[in-house]
Parts: sequence; structure tokens; C-alpha cells
Amino acid sequence: MSLVPARNGANAPPTRAANLIETKQFKTSTKGKVPTGYAEEIAISEQSFRSLHRDVEQQQAAGKKRKREGKGDSSKVYGAGSYKGPWAKYEERRIDSDSGEEIEVEVSGDESGEEEVVYEEDAIVPVPTKGSKAGTSYDEVGQDKETSTFEGSQQYDYQGRTYMHVPQDLDVDLIGDFENLNLKCYHPKKLVHTYKAHGKNAHEKALTSLKYFPNSGHLLLSAAADGKVRLWDAYHDRELLRSYNGHTKSVVDVDFTPDGTRFLSASYDRQMKVWDTETGQCISRFSTGSTPHVVRWQPEDPSGHEFLAGMHDNKIVQIDTRLPADGEKKNPVQEYDHHLGPVNTITFCDENRRFITTSDDKSLRAWEYNIPVPIKFIAEPYMFPMVKSASHPAKGAVLLQSSDNTIKVYNTGEKIRQNRKKDFRGHNNAGYAIDLAVSPDGGIVASGDSGGFVCFWDWKSCKMWHKIKASDAAVVSVAWHPRESSKVVTGDLNGMVKYWD
Repeated sequence: MSLVPARNGANAPPTRAANLIETKQFKTSTKGKVPTGYAEEIAISEQSFRSLHRDVEQQQAAGKKRKREGKGDSSKVYGAGSYKGPWAKYEERRIDSDSGEEIEVEVSGDESGEEEVVYEEDAIVPVPTKGSKAGTSYDEVGQDKETSTFEGSQQYDYQGRTYMHVPQDLDVDLIGDFENLNLKCYHPKKLVHTYKAHGKNAHEKALTSLKYFPNSGHLLLSAAADGKVRLWDAYHDRELLRSYNGHTKSVVDVDFTPDGTRFLSASYDRQMKVWDTETGQCISRFSTGSTPHVVRWQPEDPSGHEFLAGMHDNKIVQIDTRLPADGEKKNPVQEYDHHLGPVNTITFCDENRRFITTSDDKSLRAWEYNIPVPIKFIAEPYMFPMVKSASHPAKGAVLLQSSDNTIKVYNTGEKIRQNRKKDFRGHNNAGYAIDLAVSPDGGIVASGDSGGFVCFWDWKSCKMWHKIKASDAAVVSVAWHPRESSKVVTGDLNGMVKYWD
């Protein structure tokens, strides 16, 4: 509500104000009379009042010559009193509505054009910037922050051996040749054990990878989004043996060397680290500045000296751990850079002479090891991104988890092509990077499910044999024991690791 005084002649209000005021005949009543004339109470919006107020002020200031700021000292370029020359701003004095005193305001514009008055009350208050979110820095973790803790009940046995020793007091042979096993695998039916760490779930956040110890399978390695890698006993008490801490973000993948003495971890903190399985020491660190999505050791070298890493910048890098560092980083010895999207899987095939990679660009490429030119390129309009892979132990084939809720099979060998007769369906995996596994005899295919199931198919007929409700959350990690006929371990988004038989 505002009181607008009525004026005549030269002091008449602006035309815009006159349109808003309804004139009425003067009455003899004293209502509405003020010392300067007659005033009538009307309703006017705040925006209209400010617009009229500016019109009045601009008319009053039209006949006044405004002053410019001083030109300044030509010897100074920056700071107070610096040279402004003809670009000096105008000064104007107006009455502050709060204090009633005259204040100076800046006016932008040039001498020839129309100037725009900028008032303090009309200025837009800048929105305060939010603080940086925790965990967004990519600072490299030093040696003092890379720790490993033994958390088992007994570190050495009566002969002074650690958990690296393969147990021989079991009813299953863990050190014999695979050719003499003659396994006939079956799908598991019941839950045997749930792994716990200090009375809680195996991990605080979602599982990302599960790997059994090579050949024997007496140890289980788990990685999760909480940035931790943990080693578990697969037999006896099935307890937590050791924790490896050294990543600041989620660990996306882990992989044992062929002899199991070391393992490699990759994380969203853009670091790839080699750990000693027995002592927990971080042996070396690698980074290319990009985020690794998958890491695989070269299987032909038992002790593990070279590995491949699929990166977020569309490259597959080959790194030799024996080469000295070039400054702070160890440069890759080879780069495979033909993909057009982040690399998801790396799978060795054909006696480890070749490897197959898939990417978010919905394509599959096959490479000769050490040659950065693809020997096979498969990309069809109906293809979807393939996010996880597994090799068939008996047949020359690679199984790939496709994002269209299917598992595709590609034959390897002289001709790398899709086996259209084998297509595993019936589960849901869209939107998740769900792992898959193949039984040691190659007869059963296992996969997780976004609905919390574990699904099992027959390799020959591609029919689903069984489905187990394993969790309330999506089951994203599955691993089949390399020496057992029906032992499967699963991991879900809640951080739970379960052992099935």
C-alpha cells in the first residue's frame, strides 16, 4: 500500500502512474487530505511502484550533469588509483531509502548512448557456492596410508606355515592335476555359510569382484565399493584372514597372478596396485591418469610381470612391472587404442596368445598380444554393451554378459565369431555389471541377477536348470570353486558374501 500525492501542472505524476490512479471528484470531507494536497489510497504492486519510482528519479536527474571518476595515474595499471582514462565510470548521488542519507552509486554506459543506473537494492545477490564434496580428490595414497592387517585367529600353524600353504587334511584334492579330477558338476541347492567381518557383513558397501585362489581355491579374495580388499579362508572356519587398505575409492576389479603370490587391484581413485598376498605389502603402484575398469595378468608368466588394464579413456594399456619408473609414473609398454568407449572386459584365449575386449561402444575386438592392431572387429546394430566375461574351461569359447538380459557366446580359434546356437536367457541384468561363471567341467553356466537370484543353465541345451533366491538386493558377483563340483560363492549390493552347495 502506498500514498501517491496528487499534483497538477508541471508536477503531475508520470503517465504510467496516471493510468493506475482512478480520478474522483473532490469532496468536502477531510478524508484523504494531506498538507501538500489530496491523496487517495490505492493498491499497487511492488514491481509497479519500483518502476514508477525509477521513472521519477530519472526525470529529476535528467538535467544534472553527472561526474566521472578520476582518470587515475597512468603509471599504475592495477589496484587503487590505477589509470582508467575515458573508461572511468559515472558517479551519481541519490537518497538511501533506509538511512535517508545521500550515497554514491555506479552508473555504467558511455557518453553517447543511454546510461543504465545500477542501484544497490536491485542488485542480484550471488548464490553462495557449495563446498566441495568429500571424496572427490584424486590424491595418490602414500606408503604410510597403505596398510594391511592380519585378522585371522592364527597366522602360523604348528610347522610355521601361513595360510598360503594349501591344506591337505580335507576330503578333496586341492593340489592334483585337473585332468585326473573327472568332476561332474551340479548346481548348488542350499546356503552353507555367510562370511562375516567383525560380526557384520563381509563389506560395508556393494561387492564388485570375487576371485578364488588359482588352482587350489583354498582362499577367497573379495573387493567392494568401500575401497577395501579382503582375503578369506574357503575351508575350516571360513574366517577373515587379512584386510588390504590403500584405495580411497571403490575397488572395481582384482586379479591373482597365476601362482597366487601376488594380486592386482584397480580402483576409481585411478590407481592400480600390486599387493603381496602373504605379507600384505603394496609392492608397486601404477596410474595413467584415467580410471581403470578391468585388470588382467598375462597368464603365461606365473609370477606376474605384465598385465593389461582396460581404461575409461577407451584404451587398453600393457604395463611391465619390471621396468623402472619414468619420473613418478611407469609408462605402459604398449597401448591398444581402437575402442570408442570405456573398456569393460579383457579375456585371454587361444593358449593366451590372443585376448578379446569389449567396450561401451557396443563392439568386440580381438588382438594379438603385443600387437596394437585388432585382428577381428565385430559390431552389429543389434549388439548391446557387454560388461562381464568368462572363459569356457573345455571349449574354445568366451561367454559375455550382454546388457539386453542375455549371455552371448563367441567361439575363439582361427575364426572368432558368435555362436548363434547358444544364447542364455531368463535373467535380468540391465543396468548392472553382473558377473558370470562357468563350472570346472564346463557343463553349467552361472550368473547373478538384478532381482537377487543366482541362475544356472545347462551348457549344451542352454536351458535354465535352477534359480536360487540369494539376496534381497542385486547379486553382482559370482565365482565357482575350481576344485569342487557344486560350490559357488556370491556377493550382492549389500556387501554380503554367501557360500552355496
